[in-house]
Amino acid sequence: MPSVVKINVLTVPDEQREILEKRFSSRAGTVESSDGFEWFELLRPVEGTDQYLVYTRWRDEAAFQAWMEGPMKSAHQGGGEEGGQRKPAASGSTLWSFEVVQQAAPKQG
Repeated sequence: MPSVVKINVLTVPDEQREILEKRFSSRAGTVESSDGFEWFELLRPVEGTDQYLVYTRWRDEAAFQAWMEGPMKSAHQGGGEEGGQRKPAASGSTLWSFEVVQQAAPKQG
Protein backbone atom coordinates (compact mmCIF):
# COMPACT_ATOMS: atom_id res chain seq x y z
CA MET A 1 0.00 0.00 0.00
CA PRO A 2 1.49 3.38 -0.95
CA SER A 3 2.16 6.11 1.58
CA VAL A 4 -0.16 9.11 1.61
CA VAL A 5 0.94 12.73 1.52
CA LYS A 6 -1.05 15.56 3.08
CA ILE A 7 -0.18 19.13 2.15
CA ASN A 8 -1.87 21.82 4.18
CA VAL A 9 -1.76 25.09 2.22
CA LEU A 10 -1.75 27.99 4.68
CA THR A 11 -2.31 31.56 3.52
CA VAL A 12 -0.14 33.66 5.84
CA PRO A 13 0.03 37.47 5.75
CA ASP A 14 3.60 38.88 5.94
CA GLU A 15 3.15 40.14 9.50
CA GLN A 16 2.12 36.66 10.69
CA ARG A 17 5.00 34.65 9.14
CA GLU A 18 7.28 34.78 12.17
CA ILE A 19 4.38 33.84 14.47
CA LEU A 20 3.47 30.83 12.31
CA GLU A 21 7.06 29.57 12.20
CA LYS A 22 7.51 29.99 15.97
CA ARG A 23 4.29 28.07 16.64
CA PHE A 24 5.47 25.18 14.48
CA SER A 25 8.90 25.10 16.12
CA SER A 26 7.36 25.17 19.61
CA ARG A 27 5.27 22.13 18.68
CA ALA A 28 8.28 20.22 17.34
CA GLY A 29 8.11 16.59 18.31
CA THR A 30 4.34 16.20 18.58
CA VAL A 31 3.84 14.61 15.18
CA GLU A 32 7.09 12.62 15.13
CA SER A 33 5.89 10.12 17.72
CA SER A 34 2.57 9.42 15.97
CA ASP A 35 2.05 5.89 14.66
CA GLY A 36 2.38 5.78 10.88
CA PHE A 37 4.10 9.18 10.60
CA GLU A 38 6.89 9.20 7.99
CA TRP A 39 7.95 12.80 7.21
CA PHE A 40 7.26 16.50 7.93
CA GLU A 41 8.39 19.73 6.27
CA LEU A 42 7.24 23.33 6.73
CA LEU A 43 7.88 25.12 3.43
CA ARG A 44 8.22 28.93 3.45
CA PRO A 45 7.29 30.75 0.22
CA VAL A 46 10.19 32.51 -1.47
CA GLU A 47 8.42 34.65 -4.04
CA GLY A 48 5.08 35.21 -5.72
CA THR A 49 2.81 33.79 -3.00
CA ASP A 50 1.82 34.16 0.64
CA GLN A 51 1.13 30.44 1.03
CA TYR A 52 3.15 28.16 3.26
CA LEU A 53 3.01 24.41 2.62
CA VAL A 54 2.91 21.98 5.53
CA TYR A 55 4.03 18.65 4.05
CA THR A 56 3.44 15.41 5.97
CA ARG A 57 3.75 11.82 4.75
CA TRP A 58 1.94 8.91 6.41
CA ARG A 59 1.96 5.12 6.16
CA ASP A 60 -1.73 5.21 5.21
CA GLU A 61 -4.91 7.29 5.45
CA ALA A 62 -5.88 5.60 8.75
CA ALA A 63 -2.64 6.78 10.42
CA PHE A 64 -3.28 10.36 9.28
CA GLN A 65 -6.89 10.28 10.50
CA ALA A 66 -5.81 8.87 13.89
CA TRP A 67 -3.36 11.77 14.30
CA MET A 68 -6.01 14.31 13.21
CA GLU A 69 -8.51 12.99 15.77
CA GLY A 70 -5.98 12.69 18.60
CA PRO A 71 -2.71 14.63 18.97
CA MET A 72 -3.42 17.28 16.31
CA LYS A 73 -6.86 18.10 17.67
CA SER A 74 -5.62 18.47 21.25
CA ALA A 75 -2.64 20.59 20.14
CA HIS A 76 -4.99 23.06 18.45
CA GLN A 77 -7.55 23.15 21.28
CA GLY A 78 -5.14 23.83 24.14
CA GLY A 79 -2.40 26.41 24.40
CA GLY A 80 -4.53 29.53 24.27
CA GLU A 81 -3.07 32.91 25.12
CA GLU A 82 -4.58 35.33 27.62
CA GLY A 83 -8.28 35.79 27.03
CA GLY A 84 -8.92 32.38 25.47
CA GLN A 85 -8.04 30.94 22.08
CA ARG A 86 -5.12 32.52 20.31
CA LYS A 87 -5.67 34.02 16.88
CA PRO A 88 -4.65 31.76 13.98
CA ALA A 89 -1.51 32.90 12.15
CA ALA A 90 -3.00 31.78 8.82
CA SER A 91 -5.92 33.55 7.21
CA GLY A 92 -6.91 30.48 5.18
CA SER A 93 -6.20 26.77 4.92
CA THR A 94 -6.69 24.08 2.26
CA LEU A 95 -5.75 20.41 2.59
CA TRP A 96 -4.41 18.55 -0.45
CA SER A 97 -4.19 14.72 -0.41
CA PHE A 98 -1.93 12.55 -2.56
CA GLU A 99 -0.78 8.93 -2.83
CA VAL A 100 2.92 8.32 -3.39
CA VAL A 101 3.23 6.69 -6.81
CA GLN A 102 7.01 6.95 -7.25
CA GLN A 103 9.85 8.09 -5.05
CA ALA A 104 13.64 8.18 -5.16
CA ALA A 105 16.45 8.79 -2.72
CA PRO A 106 20.08 9.69 -3.45
CA LYS A 107 22.24 6.74 -4.45
CA GLN A 108 24.52 5.54 -1.70
CA GLY A 109 28.23 5.87 -2.61
